[in-house]
Amino acid sequence: MASMGILSSPFVLRNSLQSRLSGSPRRRTMASFPPSETLAEIEKSGVIACLRAGSGKLAMEAARAALGAGVSVLEIVMSTPGVLEVIQGLAHDHPASIIGAGTVLTTKDARNAIEAGAKFLMSPATVKEILDEVHGSNILYIPGVMTPTEVLNAYYAGARVVKVYPVSALGGPQYISAIKKPFSHIPMVASQGITLDSARTYIAQGASAVVLSDAIFEKQAMQDRNFNVIYQRAYSAALNGREAVKMKKGEK
Repeated sequence: MASMGILSSPFVLRNSLQSRLSGSPRRRTMASFPPSETLAEIEKSGVIACLRAGSGKLAMEAARAALGAGVSVLEIVMSTPGVLEVIQGLAHDHPASIIGAGTVLTTKDARNAIEAGAKFLMSPATVKEILDEVHGSNILYIPGVMTPTEVLNAYYAGARVVKVYPVSALGGPQYISAIKKPFSHIPMVASQGITLDSARTYIAQGASAVVLSDAIFEKQAMQDRNFNVIYQRAYSAALNGREAVKMKKGEK
């Protein structure tokens, strides 16, 4: 896939970056939710599926398997070849799903992902320029944080939710539990090294959602293009995420 195609396609020309950010009625019907609605869907699902692939075609097929299995929030990592076309295609074909871009490190990447139809952006660190770029728009930005100071600084800078990364290296669910205590008002997404079995524990300890990468898009399954395995893993992840959220809320 040629990455330049996204810039000249009729779909993108009809929906400029200005319209994307302002949340015009025409654009909202296709791919744009207010950030509060995007965050609410993430908190409801409990799972953000994180996909990186060696080609745009593989990414599209794997993404469709996951979305078909019930995953409602999916991020495509920016290093994926043809990532903009993948985001554009998924946003167009699955307007009710929350499609976002991951490992967004620059405002240029942020703008391109937004043009393609991303509803949220995620970074491994807090990129202040991206926070400023999307301020007051319909785009949810989830910056990466590690320490209490970084959590608070990102929140004061305008972040509605933060990504605790790399969570397993920091202590896993116990770290989420500890860092949530002084910041119970700040939604946190746990990311890195989380398995299907441990996802429930992270949510129970305070995470609003977990990012699942290899747990859904298992490396061998991706290499073998075994989309049945990806479907099954995505189905389990989506089901476990919703159930964990309900249990945390005391629902049956």
